[in-house]
Formats: sequence, structure tokens, C-alpha cells
Amino acid sequence: MSRGWDRDAMAARAARELRDGDYVNLGIGIPTLVANHIPAGMRVTLQSENGMLGMGPFPYDDEVDPDLVNAGKQTITALPSSSFFSSSASFAMIRGGHIDLAILGAMEVSADGDIANWSVPGKMMKGIGGAMDLVSGVRRVVAVMDHVGKSGQPKLVARCSLPLTGRNVVDIVITNLGVFACGKRGEGMRLVECAPGVSIAELRETTAAPFLEAVS
Repeated sequence: MSRGWDRDAMAARAARELRDGDYVNLGIGIPTLVANHIPAGMRVTLQSENGMLGMGPFPYDDEVDPDLVNAGKQTITALPSSSFFSSSASFAMIRGGHIDLAILGAMEVSADGDIANWSVPGKMMKGIGGAMDLVSGVRRVVAVMDHVGKSGQPKLVARCSLPLTGRNVVDIVITNLGVFACGKRGEGMRLVECAPGVSIAELRETTAAPFLEAVS
């Protein structure tokens, strides 16, 4: 299989979905790396559902503050413009439609933009957390994930088999093999970009959802 993007390159590609002035929530895992790829000169404010607005990049070893963490319990840095508040105020921002973009991990995404990212039947469930609020409350949703699972099963599917987090909510999916736009009104999934060295034929073989070819 072709090399495609590694985790950091996937985060860099996700950062290209940012728009100047956006308020953005970054999910656990690869999405947290997006903070290190915000284009120079772009004004983006990162929000964490545990009660922080204005997160900075990950700290160097001599900058670590164990009391300053994001929702994934990773240490982060604050900016001069950062503010702190209760979790209830944080979710009021999300549910009230004040967050422009959420970049989340996923276990499955369907051609219509359904997303499953919180539970695998038969495994210990830790709770859905803020995922359902995020996908239903923010204006745009970008999912970032590996193209196939550990056993080789496709994660881009015609219909999700895992418990859903939200229906018709994902706008863009970024995997290690390519970028896809979801047809949330039944138009189907559209290939936006192939990762370096990845062919459309390879994507056809590893994708269980039908998609239109918008790139050569």
C-alpha cells in the first residue's frame, strides 16, 4: 500500500480547512496536532470543552504546567488572550452554535456524513462525552482518521455499523490516503484530493462507500 500521509501530515492537511476568524474545537488524537499547523498570520481561536478559549500549541518540556490541560488531559499552553470558564459555559458555546469548526477523530463515516466515534459494542464504554454536542452544534465538522482499521476493514462506509454520534453532520473526511467531501443531502461522497503517492484505484479498493472522482 502507498505511504500516503502520516499523522502529522494529516493534521497539517486538516489545518487547511481553517478559516481566518474561526472558533475551533479540536478532538482527541490527531486533531490536537492541528494546533501546531495554524498558518502564520491566520487568526484562529481554539476552544476546549473543559473550559478554555484560546489554547496555544503544545508546550516544550520546560513550559509544562500540569494544571493546564485540554479535554483529552494533554498539557497545553495559554496565550495572552486566553480565558477560562466552567464546563457548562463551554457547552453553551457549542450548543448555541458559536463554534465554527470541530475537527474530530472517527471510527466510521458514511457517504451521507453520518459519524460513529464514541463506542464499539462489546468493549468497555466510557461515555459519549461531548462528541454528540459538538457534531450537532458546530457549523462545520471535519473528521480525521485512518482510511482502514487495524484489521484492514474500511472506515469510509455506505452506512455506519457502529453506534452513531450524529447523522448527516460531517462535511469533510481526511484520511491517511485522501480527502473526501460528504454529500449530506444524498449527493454521495466526492473525492477532493489523493494523498501523495495514492491512486484512485487504491482508494476504490479500500473504501466501502461509493464516491465521485473530482480529482485526476
